[in-house]
Amino acid sequence: MNEKPDEPQQAAPAEEQKPIEPEPKGPPTVKLETSMGNIVIELNDEKAPITVRNFLGYVNEGFYDGTIFHRVIRNFMIQGGGFNTNLAKKPTHEPIKNESSNGLKNDRGTIAMARTNDLDSATSQFFINHQDNAGLNYPTRGGYAVFGKVVKGMDVVDAIAQVKTTEKAGMTMPGEQSFPVENVVIISAKVVSN
Repeated sequence: MNEKPDEPQQAAPAEEQKPIEPEPKGPPTVKLETSMGNIVIELNDEKAPITVRNFLGYVNEGFYDGTIFHRVIRNFMIQGGGFNTNLAKKPTHEPIKNESSNGLKNDRGTIAMARTNDLDSATSQFFINHQDNAGLNYPTRGGYAVFGKVVKGMDVVDAIAQVKTTEKAGMTMPGEQSFPVENVVIISAKVVSN
């Protein structure tokens, strides 16, 4: 008895699949957990791509964990990201190009890169402006590159700006009382969205 081979089954027509739209990506956001509370910073990778990539690199390496705000000047800025709690300077990557001409201003609550007198010398250190600092904007003395802004925790920035400070050899400029008497520590820095 001859058996008929199975007829090939015709596949049901596939439903037309709509391409999956990627979810809209917001700007990268970093949370600094400090010994005085949390500061959430939204980064502007459109206007400062080199600076944001550099900062996120340090964040993702855990570089900022256990560093301190070592320069605090009320009604000016709070600076950190270079020294650990033993006041040892941490080794950094190569300096980056200064993006101070990107149109972003050193206004209250913005974050910018610290540098030496050499325009393209920024590495890991950053500061958060405690007030509008027009004197730090491009083109004045080359400017300081703003790359984001505080979106939550400005009260923490204000609290840090109020801490008692002193002069400290090797950490402050002569006559500048800007070194916190008690360490203000960045416990961790983590990307919370991108």
